Amino acid sequence: MTEHSRIDTSVAHPARRYDYLLGGKDNFEADRQSAHEIEKRHPTARLSAQENRFFLHRAVRFMAGQGIRQFLDIGTGIPTSPNTHELAQQADPSARIVYVDNDPLVLVHARALLTGTAAGRTTYIEADLRDPQQILGDRELRSTLDLEEPVGLLLIAVLHFIRDDDDPVALLNKLIDALPSGSFVAASHATPEYMPAEQVAALRAVMERQWRDRTGAELRALFNRPDLELVGPGVQSVARWWADDAPQPRPAVESVASNGLVARVVRPA
Repeated sequence: MTEHSRIDTSVAHPARRYDYLLGGKDNFEADRQSAHEIEKRHPTARLSAQENRFFLHRAVRFMAGQGIRQFLDIGTGIPTSPNTHELAQQADPSARIVYVDNDPLVLVHARALLTGTAAGRTTYIEADLRDPQQILGDRELRSTLDLEEPVGLLLIAVLHFIRDDDDPVALLNKLIDALPSGSFVAASHATPEYMPAEQVAALRAVMERQWRDRTGAELRALFNRPDLELVGPGVQSVARWWADDAPQPRPAVESVASNGLVARVVRPA
């Protein structure tokens, strides 16, 4: 079975809907209709998507500045430039990146677009965050990343698709346990805390079953491990996270409704 034959265009997919909200063209009517229903309840949904991308940019540049030369980007979505490999390989052309997504359409575009530099390596695996063992055991990942050396783990706008009954803490622990000391984790997550209760209820009503927004405190709790040190300013709206390094002017947190964090993996020698 080919990737194309496994793409169900009649059902909205988060990666394709996100592509539409970012102004992309690799989406279908179901994705656009789903995005329109969200925009009716959250009129600044496009801004929220863009601010999550800007947060990704700042997080990757920060990690690269800390010496990280290999990245694991889970829930990458349809390629939107600049992407993780472009940012990382600007800092060091030999940087290595593994992209992960569960949408076969993403794989089609990734193979065509995510080529990277000759000195580095960029690859893509089709897998789901709900199966971290599949991700970590994948042959492409093992041949691209050296898990004995620090890794930048990116979980941008993907954890709100992991419900409580998926046991997100256990999933994250499996991933973080595989990272050596000196690694970093960056995550962003939809939050209800900046919205009126009626808006939150209306938005939840149109989201697919696989959805769980979380407050900043709930996001922090997902990463409550003694070997993780939050990088300042800790859990913040992505609109305010290192705002001086972001495009100006900065939007209101109410318009973005997404929090972010970056944490360093620190283990005893």
